[in-house]
Amino acid sequence: MPTEPLPDLAPDFVPFATAALDFHRALNLPEAPTAASRTELDALHAHTTALYGLIDAHTVRTSQVSEVEGDHLRACRIRLWQAAEHLHAAYHAAPPAQEARKRVRQTCTRLRLPEGAPELTICQRHLTTSARVRRDHTPADLHGPFTGLIRH
Repeated sequence: MPTEPLPDLAPDFVPFATAALDFHRALNLPEAPTAASRTELDALHAHTTALYGLIDAHTVRTSQVSEVEGDHLRACRIRLWQAAEHLHAAYHAAPPAQEARKRVRQTCTRLRLPEGAPELTICQRHLTTSARVRRDHTPADLHGPFTGLIRH
């Protein structure tokens, strides 16, 4: 059964995003061992959740026409969410910058929050993405050891 040809695609920006990440790593990460800052972890979390959305869109479209390929993309999507969860946890484990520590403590006390704004931006992004994740996956999917690599 012939399928309709794909429409002309917009210029592919994914290779540019990949190159930008490589360029960022080469320019901004020092050789000496140092902990990632909250700013870097927040940016990595934003990137990972955006990549989750892209893989999610591909998974939904591909699963309708290719079960095996869709299954691999589904496993990839789950692993991306697990990476986002670890980045979120690492963000909260990292200490705030010295100059912001006092301001954050005052804001947290006044608002009775674990973190002050804008530090909760990562939490808002994480919660927004987690609503989609809970809709698409079962807890067994998200916490199971199966990677999808031995079924095919």
